[in-house]
Amino acid sequence: MAMQEPQASQSKDTELRERIAPWPDGWLIFAFGLALMIWGIVLLTQGIAGKDAGTIWGAVAVIAISLPILHGLTQVRPGQARVILLQGRYIGTIRTTGLRWVVPLCSKRVISTRIRSDETPIAKVNDADGNPIEIAAVVVWEVADTAKAAFGVDNLEKFVAVQSETAVRHVATSYSYDSRQEGARSLRESQQEIAAELTAEIAERVAPAGVHVRESRISRLSYAPEIAQAMLRRQQAEAVVAARKRIVEGALGMVEDALTRLSSDGLVDLDEERRAAMVSNLLVVLCSEHAAQPVVNAGTLYQ
Repeated sequence: MAMQEPQASQSKDTELRERIAPWPDGWLIFAFGLALMIWGIVLLTQGIAGKDAGTIWGAVAVIAISLPILHGLTQVRPGQARVILLQGRYIGTIRTTGLRWVVPLCSKRVISTRIRSDETPIAKVNDADGNPIEIAAVVVWEVADTAKAAFGVDNLEKFVAVQSETAVRHVATSYSYDSRQEGARSLRESQQEIAAELTAEIAERVAPAGVHVRESRISRLSYAPEIAQAMLRRQQAEAVVAARKRIVEGALGMVEDALTRLSSDGLVDLDEERRAAMVSNLLVVLCSEHAAQPVVNAGTLYQ
């Protein structure tokens, strides 16, 4: 049973949460401490002039009281917070800007609450298909819990940077660079969904440090240099095939319309052989990359 008490204490410390320190406004206390300091100086001057030891010691006592009062004043700037410690124990956090006063024995640690934007280093990983890619992301974050940020991790900025890079690597290995199947997610074509998933994973990883992740975006995405040329040729080939497919589909529609019009209007009565020849000629003209050379037929349709 004696060994369980330290464990309970450690568990309580790891669940530390931010709480607002109820310290008073510093201007009234500043005026009071300044008045004591001036009064003490006046008494000291009078005591020295009158060679009155009692007045001198009283002046020293007044000045000695005013010094710790003025020492307890602390300035809180916009975008900052003060984490207050008393003999190594967390007392609370001051987020209200302006001049505040705390107990002189307390130590004050400055925590930035500004919004920060960091870019992860370029990571070289393999995507879900095993292709080496280079990827980096921009992460926008801020401190939401100053107690966790001050005591939960040793180095806040380094912790966020390492966890962000780890999340980027994990997401990059979970998806393909390009989608081979219709409707499937890919790093290049589904950046909105990938960014939302990346933001959620980074937020989960940095939660012990009291950090809130506003958003994250992929800032760099490319194939690794050793396969970039091969992948470029593959993309060009896929683009050519897609264009050819579209051209053939359009040409077939035009040929079908032409044959339907000829048949419905009764302009030409073609048998199956001549119909096939016309389809072949029209497809050649419509699908060719070069302009067709017309041939004038001086004979009959069948010569």
